[in-house]
This record gives sequence, C-alpha cells and structure tokens, in this order.
Amino acid sequence: MPTLSIGIPLYNEAANLTELLSRLNAVLETISTHTAEIILVDDGSSDETAKLCLAAAERDQRIRYLRFSRNFGQQAAYSAVLDHARGDVLVLMDGDLQDAPEALPEFLARHAEGYDVVYAVRTERPEGLLKRFAYDACYRMIGWASEHRIPIQTGDFGLMSRRVFERVRDALDKRAYVRGVRSWVGYRQIGIPVARGARYAGTPKYSFGKLANLAFDGLFAFSSVPIRMAWMLGGVTMGLTLLYTLYAALKKLLFGLTPEGFTGTLATMVFLGGTQLFFVGIVGEYVARIHDEVRQRPRYIVDREASLRVDGA
Repeated sequence: MPTLSIGIPLYNEAANLTELLSRLNAVLETISTHTAEIILVDDGSSDETAKLCLAAAERDQRIRYLRFSRNFGQQAAYSAVLDHARGDVLVLMDGDLQDAPEALPEFLARHAEGYDVVYAVRTERPEGLLKRFAYDACYRMIGWASEHRIPIQTGDFGLMSRRVFERVRDALDKRAYVRGVRSWVGYRQIGIPVARGARYAGTPKYSFGKLANLAFDGLFAFSSVPIRMAWMLGGVTMGLTLLYTLYAALKKLLFGLTPEGFTGTLATMVFLGGTQLFFVGIVGEYVARIHDEVRQRPRYIVDREASLRVDGA
C-alpha cells in the first residue's frame, strides 16, 4: 500500500497541536488507500510544543518528530520535511489549522486522476483588510515578474507525488521558496478551491517583516525583472536627455535663448542619484543570495529526532 507523508512545521503551536492531531487522525481513518506518516518539525519552539510532540510520537508510531537547534523559519522546516519524507506522496500543511486536514481526501482523489501536484487555492482569508491587501499585492507582484507562472492565492498547502517532491528538494535554494519551486518543476498540476480557516489558537508567527522577506525571496528567486529595470530606466532617461539636449540646441540656434531652471536640474540630479542607489540595492539582493549559495551552510540543523517507527514495518 502506498504511503502518504504529511509534513507540518510547528513554532510555538502547543495550543493547536492536540486539536490538529485529533482532526488529522479523524481524516486519516477515512483514507483506506494509503498508510500514513506524520512528520512534525519543531522550528525551535520555546513553549510546550516539544513536550507534546514527544508524547504524541510515543503514542503513535506514524509520527516522526524533528526539532531544530533554533528557529530557522517555516520554509526551512518544509525543506526538512522534503529531506525526511519516505512517502509515495507528500502533503505540506501549516500547524495552526488554517490549512484544513479535511482537504486531504480531495487532494488524494485528484492525485488518483493523474495529477502530480494538487495545491489549495485560497477562496477565503480570515485576516484583516490590510493584511489581505498585502498578501494579494505580493502574489500578484511575484506572478507578474516571474519568468514562469506561479498561481496567485496559493500557499504551500498541497500534495506532491514523490517524483515531484524529490525534484523540488533538489532544486531548492538556500532561501527556500517551496511553492515557487513546486510550480517551476512542472509536471501535471491542478489547483482546488479550499477555504482558509482562522487560526485555531495562539497568535500568527508571520509579521509584516517576515512576509516581506518571503515575498522578496520569491521575487528574486524567480525573476530577473528587478535588475532589468535598471537598464530600462537608464534607456528612458537617456532618451529624455537626448530630447532635452535637442530642445536646448534648437532654442539656442533659433531664438538665441539658453534654457534656465536650476530647480529642475537639481531635481533631476537627486532623482538619478536616488535611482542609482535603489538599483545598487537590488543588485545587492541578488549578490546576497549568491553569497548564501556559495557559503553552502545548511538550511537547518536538527537537534533531536524521535520516532517509534521501524523501517520495513
């Protein structure tokens, strides 16, 4: 019987873990086509998450528990799942119950139809207006700038066949952006509408700063548009400068007048100086990512691993 691996990153999710496992187990009892493996990745939690995960692993041999040496971030936790999953198919989902476990049977049904990737398209979001706007703007910006199509309103919640998640695992950068690489590898993919629920308990772990960093990782990993904008703007500036030079020459030759305007000259100089600094910063973002790749530091460090599972059992 094929194995379904379910990877769940956790960061201070003690208030959600019991309900999460309860709902997940209830769904798994209805699935007769696959055996299950649950990979809980503790991303350096400081609450009771580790204690609850260890207790759950002692009770249930399907559960494998990994604890990071510190907080490396959600994408690093997903990377650890990709490295450790043994299943024929893999589902990635958040640990706050905003990704509903009840969607798993539909993921598997679509996989049985021949799809290698089945991802959730968020039809509803419980966040406030400002955060929803920020999410939508980030998705559309990355989708517009990306050199290949990345579906909007999709997160990491979804299913991948083994041949896909192995390719995703091998293609990840040091600053992992799993949903982007999942789209990039290709194969047969489909999105299904899934309402994103409210967080069951606790507070969100993604601040606006972390969301911005994730958006930048997606943008710079899958697009060269930001750096191309430098020569595009430079070309436009050169064209305008040539037109202004022609205007000044004709005005001098035909009317004997010299164009005046110190304010305009100063504004132009400040604009060009700011533009140069802006694009130096963009180049710096690309260089920083190259630096990360060259250093070859691991995406995460596992401090502890626990499982009652016996290989071949």
